[in-house]
Amino acid sequence: MKYIKFFKELNNRDVPIVGGKNASIGEMFQELVPMGIKVPNGFAITSEAYWYLLDSAGIREKIKELLDGIDVTEIDVLNVRSKKIRDMIFGTPLPEDLRKEILEAYRILSEEYKMEEADVAVRSSATAEDLPDASFAGQQDTYLSVQGQTELIHYIKSCLASLFTDRAVSYRASRGFDHFKVALSVGVQKMVRSDKGSSGVMFSIDTETGFKDAVFITSSWGLGENVVGGTVNPDEFYVFKPALELGKRPILKRQLGFKNIKMVYAAPGSPHPTKNIETTEEELKSFSLNDDEILTLARYAMLIEKHYSKEAGEYRPMDMEWAKDGNSGELFIVQARPETVQSQKMKKQSNTLEKYFFKEKEEKEILLTGKAVGGKISTGKVRIIDNIANMGELKQGEILVTDNTDPDWEPAMKKAAAVITNRGGRTCHAAIVAREIGVPAIVGAVGATEKLETGMEVTVSCAEGEDGFVYAGIHSFEIERIDLDSLEQPKTKIYMNIGNPEKAFAFSMLPNNGVGLARMEFIINNYIKAHPLALIDLHNGNKEFDGVEGVREIMSGYANPKDFFVKKIAEGVGMIASAFYPKPVIVRTSDFKTNEYCRMVGGKNYEPHEENPMIGYRGASRYYSEQYRQAFEWECQAIAMARNEMGFTNMKIMVPFLRTPEEGRRVLEIMRKNGLAQGENGLEIYVMCELPVNVIMADEFLQLFDGFSIGSNDLTQLTLGVDRDGELVSHIFDERNPALLKMFKMAIDACKKHNKYCGICGQAPSDYPEIAKFLVENGITSVSLNPDSIIEAWDKIVKLEKKLGIQ
Repeated sequence: MKYIKFFKELNNRDVPIVGGKNASIGEMFQELVPMGIKVPNGFAITSEAYWYLLDSAGIREKIKELLDGIDVTEIDVLNVRSKKIRDMIFGTPLPEDLRKEILEAYRILSEEYKMEEADVAVRSSATAEDLPDASFAGQQDTYLSVQGQTELIHYIKSCLASLFTDRAVSYRASRGFDHFKVALSVGVQKMVRSDKGSSGVMFSIDTETGFKDAVFITSSWGLGENVVGGTVNPDEFYVFKPALELGKRPILKRQLGFKNIKMVYAAPGSPHPTKNIETTEEELKSFSLNDDEILTLARYAMLIEKHYSKEAGEYRPMDMEWAKDGNSGELFIVQARPETVQSQKMKKQSNTLEKYFFKEKEEKEILLTGKAVGGKISTGKVRIIDNIANMGELKQGEILVTDNTDPDWEPAMKKAAAVITNRGGRTCHAAIVAREIGVPAIVGAVGATEKLETGMEVTVSCAEGEDGFVYAGIHSFEIERIDLDSLEQPKTKIYMNIGNPEKAFAFSMLPNNGVGLARMEFIINNYIKAHPLALIDLHNGNKEFDGVEGVREIMSGYANPKDFFVKKIAEGVGMIASAFYPKPVIVRTSDFKTNEYCRMVGGKNYEPHEENPMIGYRGASRYYSEQYRQAFEWECQAIAMARNEMGFTNMKIMVPFLRTPEEGRRVLEIMRKNGLAQGENGLEIYVMCELPVNVIMADEFLQLFDGFSIGSNDLTQLTLGVDRDGELVSHIFDERNPALLKMFKMAIDACKKHNKYCGICGQAPSDYPEIAKFLVENGITSVSLNPDSIIEAWDKIVKLEKKLGIQ
């Protein structure tokens, strides 16, 4: 056929004749289907057919006239002229020989699938599309569930006309593409019945930080347009690639989205081939992928990335669309294209880190939260636009707020200082475009158009992890650029203190030797939220206690309370361990006080009142108590899952607030019985050196444990007899007190004597450079600091070691 190429005839070298999308599908069909990746078959209508259509009606010159001298920032003019062009193209009949070829190819495809008239997706594929440095994501149109000859011809012409949508014209102009050196091919691909299953988007790289070792998957019920178009907040999953390659099951994150609608096939004869319907209560509270499916998709992503990187001769992270057939249960890849934001940052920059942060550590009023896109901070006045027809109202530098942006909004997004939407996930078209044009965006900020008002001054922060924040008022911020190549490696290990797993990928880009303190409390408080004993009660059949409905709501999507607790903890510690893999990551087991546990959902049912919780029922004493022991066993099983099933053997464990060696023996035995045997699979277990007894009886404690990590906060409190929470005596609390320096030295010397690890993970070296100096001089193994102290401390420790002659 002159104007038709079946996918089996195509590969990546055919972009000039079938566009990036179709060439890529052909490449997968030829090279990756034999490896086990499923790709629906179909055919491409070539770019030659597009020029044939234009020239058969003599409209090429008319289109040139309409585009001549157009200013794409004049949105009203752009709208009028691009519509005229689309109407011209759509109104031009297909030449008869072209029409016959299309229908013959459709007949062949239908026969392959044993159907009279196959249901197909009609996808646009521009010849400049899906390049490594420009995604063209969503600039042209796609139509799903197209069936029958009449519908097929109608939507093919709609696709051809969509080369001149406002967004496509604006996108090409802003990137210097000649409109007449870009043609449109149309892909006709057999539909996957994901209307009865689920679908979504995945990346072989973290889209926000550029972390290369994670696959990021989004998913929702029904056809994929709702995920791509940002009309739902999809489920999100992360998978760690190196451990998956070793046969482990390293799912780092499962986050339930808000999937209140799903796109399905419309009834025959309907004006549109698809429609949205409400999801059921069960679908709303369930993940749209199970663990095996998540891991299968991640393996597909890795195979695709490896193949395209090999073909390109350079690292090539990928952006893919997938679909699950609800009839057969099979998973298909329906598109694959190069990721265009993080990969280009890697090329353009030397080893430089750009970090946005607030200058003042002030209290800020949070107006809204959502999913952060772009990693930046921006300020400005709000402009709420409820209809795309009114986007011309947006002034340069305003904050665009709307229900949901899609690629049609691209001309306006370029004028905005930031974008906020009620709906959407971090892989929708608008999020991709926002990253590409460098505009910070917060998507899925439910209620944005109601809670914000036009003219309000706000600060939009996408620089604080996965959650984006909209703050009331204008807040000053700074941008720090760090040349990582200029940093020398000190002999003293410099670790990092981390609580929030969602910031781990970003923090791992800072210079570091690992994590000296991963706080379990943050994970339990923010991931679990319910008191562990409340979950145990619910698991054991007690459904009548204060706060039980809140507990049920928290664990939506998981099989039972234990499954929820164990997997969520494993995800949290696993996310941190993966970010720094294979460097050591020291996880401190939970150390809540009674007043802190009491504040958790259901907590008041289980916690006694203590006058001084700081020195009460906390740390190791909880672990072997009859009341709390089962909760600690679940915690151990979660860490064991992260180490053994997920493959994070770089994870080490630290036991807090251990008062006696006998307590240590009892805790180690519980850990051993729950999959954490000291020495097995390289497991090291440390003890927090935060009580004077730990220092005084260091020899006894170090016979049981593999080392110390000095907790300077509690050690100061208990050495000086000062309540850390007590305001009246707070002026006495000072880690620089000579008694504390003696304590630090005694602990370091004891570890040297026994040839064991000695680090410090307290606040002191972050706050006081002189303490960091003292510790280095006395030969501490590692200093663990807060992320905002790392760069400054790194440089000072390198200089100090040179001065002391430490090599």
